[in-house]
Amino acid sequence: MRPMHSLHSAAAQTVAVIDFETTGMGPQQGARATEIAAVLLRDGEVVGTYQNLMRSEVRVPPFIERLTGISNAMLAQAPPAEQVMAEVLDFVGEAPLVAHNAAFDRGFWLAEARRAGRALDTTPPDFACTLLLSRRLFPQAPSHRLSDLSAWLGLARDGRAHRALSDATLTAHLLARLQDELRTRFATDLAGRPADHALLCRLQRTPRERLAQALGLSSHTGARQLSVKAG
Repeated sequence: MRPMHSLHSAAAQTVAVIDFETTGMGPQQGARATEIAAVLLRDGEVVGTYQNLMRSEVRVPPFIERLTGISNAMLAQAPPAEQVMAEVLDFVGEAPLVAHNAAFDRGFWLAEARRAGRALDTTPPDFACTLLLSRRLFPQAPSHRLSDLSAWLGLARDGRAHRALSDATLTAHLLARLQDELRTRFATDLAGRPADHALLCRLQRTPRERLAQALGLSSHTGARQLSVKAG
């Protein structure tokens, strides 16, 4: 386990960027997590990280081992997946969640939490997805795969692709870049509001051509709510 400093502030939202490495495409097909990383991001700065391998009874196929560099021998020495998942849930706490291609990571987040006795099915968390957001903000990018998009944006990677901490850290830098783009491109529509997790989740479901309209409607709705409360 490699936990680092974790700082939370009431003045700014801290989000947790998640990345799993796994034995296959989804828990529904019997795949299990082999590694997880969580990167805490606040105001565009990394303020905490967690990373660990995860041992389960499912073997890593040879092509996955070549892709990630995570071998069955490495996992044999790793802590149980249930222990690791409990640790990362405690580390993340109530921080809103983010991932690249979040549908994939969300599936493993829920499945591994359930196996750890921490079922989240009654109130499953929303994930902001940097893949969906990047398709709306940077449709001209040649590819929206994490490594390709980050290289196109000039974001540097630290470590090997398809390892959880490297991918989660790169996704955190991508998230900060997307938030900066929103603040710059839609400054008038945002009217000083932060590009927070709730807004990101709303925008990732909005067609690209309606982003400004969605931001404007959100602003007007907030103004109406304040007016009603004042009255």
